[in-house]
Amino acid sequence: MVSTGLTKEGNAVEDAGQTEPPHGIFVWNELNSRDIPAAKAFYAAALGWTFDAMPMEGGPEYWIIRQGDRQVGGIFPLQGPEFDGVPEHWLSYIAVDDVDARCEKALAAGGTLLRAPFDVPDVGRVAIVRDSQGAVAGWMTPKM
Repeated sequence: MVSTGLTKEGNAVEDAGQTEPPHGIFVWNELNSRDIPAAKAFYAAALGWTFDAMPMEGGPEYWIIRQGDRQVGGIFPLQGPEFDGVPEHWLSYIAVDDVDARCEKALAAGGTLLRAPFDVPDVGRVAIVRDSQGAVAGWMTPKM
């Protein structure tokens, strides 16, 4: 079974002790929310989740979602004018072997980049991709 979380160091891994996720698997889920306290209260009450703050460079805190001792996702704050009109939503992330090269392939296959590849300190390189049918997912090459 594949983990849907990241290690303490921010790396996605398989439960079987693998140090990097296989290319093409879902590795992370992220709630994009404008009201972090309300989201945390809802999921704590409904699912028993707990949360750890993680500072983001130049921005508000990101929240790691935990089920027991396991990291199972995150909460990203939709704060700032760049998020005007973006609905609150869940976003899944897929591990890829080379996010820059895979984004080029996505463009050639009719996809679009909602956010070009960028580095997330201690996590990896990430892009937000819309496929040729309009579905959106994050693609991530985890930092190893």
